[in-house]
Parts: sequence; C-alpha cells; structure tokens
Amino acid sequence: MSPGPVRVSVFGKTDLGQSREHNEDTFLVADLSASNVSLEPDVRDHVVGPKGSMFLVADGMGGAVAGELASQMATEVIFTHLSTVWTTDRETSQDRFAYRMKEALELANHRIYEYAREHPELRGMGTTATVAGVLGDGLWLAQIGDSRAYLARGGEIIQLTKDQSLMQRLVDAGELTQEEADQSERRNIILQALGPDPRVKVDLTHQSLRRGDTLVICSDGLSGQVRREEIGQLIASHPALADLCSALIDLANGRGGPDNITVVAARFEGDGLPDAQGAGGVGYQVYRLPDTATPTAERPVPPDPPATPPSADAAPEPRVPPPPASGGSSGHAGSGVRPLLVALGLGLLAILLLYAATR
Repeated sequence: MSPGPVRVSVFGKTDLGQSREHNEDTFLVADLSASNVSLEPDVRDHVVGPKGSMFLVADGMGGAVAGELASQMATEVIFTHLSTVWTTDRETSQDRFAYRMKEALELANHRIYEYAREHPELRGMGTTATVAGVLGDGLWLAQIGDSRAYLARGGEIIQLTKDQSLMQRLVDAGELTQEEADQSERRNIILQALGPDPRVKVDLTHQSLRRGDTLVICSDGLSGQVRREEIGQLIASHPALADLCSALIDLANGRGGPDNITVVAARFEGDGLPDAQGAGGVGYQVYRLPDTATPTAERPVPPDPPATPPSADAAPEPRVPPPPASGGSSGHAGSGVRPLLVALGLGLLAILLLYAATR
C-alpha cells in the first residue's frame, strides 16, 4: 500500500455518435470504499480509500435491445460483486483485489450467457468490458474485448491494454504491422466478449501509478477514429477532465462518429504517489495471481481426472451466487455491428494462422 493519500479526479461521458439510433455503451465510476457510484457525466474527486476505486467502460453488441442490456447487465454485476463481496472481504491485499476484479467479469459473463439462453430473441447479445481498479498506488485492468485503456505520463501516452481481436492476434504473430491492422476492414472482429460463450479468459494486467498520471478508458467508437498520439495531445491541451472528454468525443464525431463513443478519464495526484520520471515501465504488463489470492473456502475440490485434460487456456468456472431480481430494457431491435463477429473472428484467425504456417 502507498505511504500517503492517493487522490483521483475522474470524469466519464458517453455519446450516441453520428450513425446510431441507440447507445449500447455504458460507463461507471465508483468509490468502492464509500459505496459512491455514478453513471452520470460529472467530476468525481476523492481520496482512494482502503477498498479502492473502480472505473468501467462496456460496449454492447447484438443489436439495440441486446447490446444495451448486455452492457448494462455487465456493469451492474461487476459493480455489485465488487461493492459487496470485495468490500466485506477480510483480506485487503492487492492480490485479493485483483482476484475479485477477475471474478466479477467471470460472473458477469455467466449471467449474460444464461440470460441469453433463457431469452432466444436476445441470442448473440454480448459486451466488451474494460475495468480499471485502483488500490493504493496500483492500477489493475481486467479486460474482455477491445475497449482500451491508455496512460499519459511525462509527455508520452502508452496503450495499457491489448485488443482481444483478430487483428491484434495477427500483429502478435508478426503477420501484420500495427498500422496495417489499424486500417483493416476487419479491425472490429473481436475474439472474446462477455456473453456469447459460457467461459471467458480475463486479461488481467497491472501498472504502478505516478503523480500526475492520466488514465483514459474508451470504447472503440473513440479508439477507432482517434489515434493514440492525438489522445495524448488532447490530454496535454485540456487539463480539465470534462473538457478533455468532450474534446475527444467531438474529434471522433468530426470524423464521422460511426459508433457510440464513451470515454472515462482519471487523473492521479497525492503524496502517496512518487513523482513521475518519464514514461519508463509503462505498458502492457500481465498480472499473474498467486494461488493464495483465491480464498481458501472458495477453492474448488479437485474432481476426478477427466478422460481428456482441459485446455491450459480455459477460464475457470465463476462462483455464482443466486441472481438478483432485475428488470428488462426498453428499445427497438436493430442490426448490431458485431453480433456474430466473435465466432467469425476465431474462424478467420485459425484460417489465417494456418496459411501463415504453410507459407
């Protein structure tokens, strides 16, 4: 834990864009220590307490009703889990905090998947989710999909997350450059989302914070239209977070605004953070949870060995408490941009990697 207070100012805003009739994005800002949560575009300035803070961006898919509902369900389940299970957890270590974040996304996936099975008219519903958790001087990111997180420090801006997308997989394999991937017509094909499949593999990463750091989390309605360097330039020229979010959204809309646009911006200060010394050490850093992060009472009893060993990449089955009562979501069904692209992306990835291996 940090030796002094860490103060965060945070602002979130979402916009319909220029081409959509419904907004399928959702964002949330929460002070978990004070149980103070906001879904509205206002500035939240607070000291990070013993249970931390959380910021979330979710981008729904599957059509207006399904996409809106999926992103709202994910936001509700993730916040409810962290604001009840985590805040009453006797252990307050950073490992346990990161574990609870991962657990919350797994639980959200289970809820959305089961809801879609019970409501066939919503088949294909899903959502991305990028969740930032702050505890002490540490920042954790739990991600499913392609909503992004960037960190600006010392005049530089670095992308902290990796898209779970077909194009990112091909970049990692050396088949495409990042520039080629950014221009590809297939750049919106994602390989994971909350909801379409019974299990997910949460991408959990970590970053140590420094005084003056600015975090930006956004849906692909922003990152698809505004380059990383341009986001950094706007951070430098808009010290007020409300103005920054508006400028980012205006720029994306000025370039056509083909999708919903959502952005959450947070700035970190306080004696609990060391001074920034350039942008060294900033970037995508996988956070590996030790076995001790899982509470002993929640560790499953090992079953008899299966006939076929499970994949090493298989996500663990989430611990699912009884579902709370919840209402539906109003709206008109529409054609989703990515209703079946998760499955399509996996198929295309397999074909392209096979082709690359035989070249």
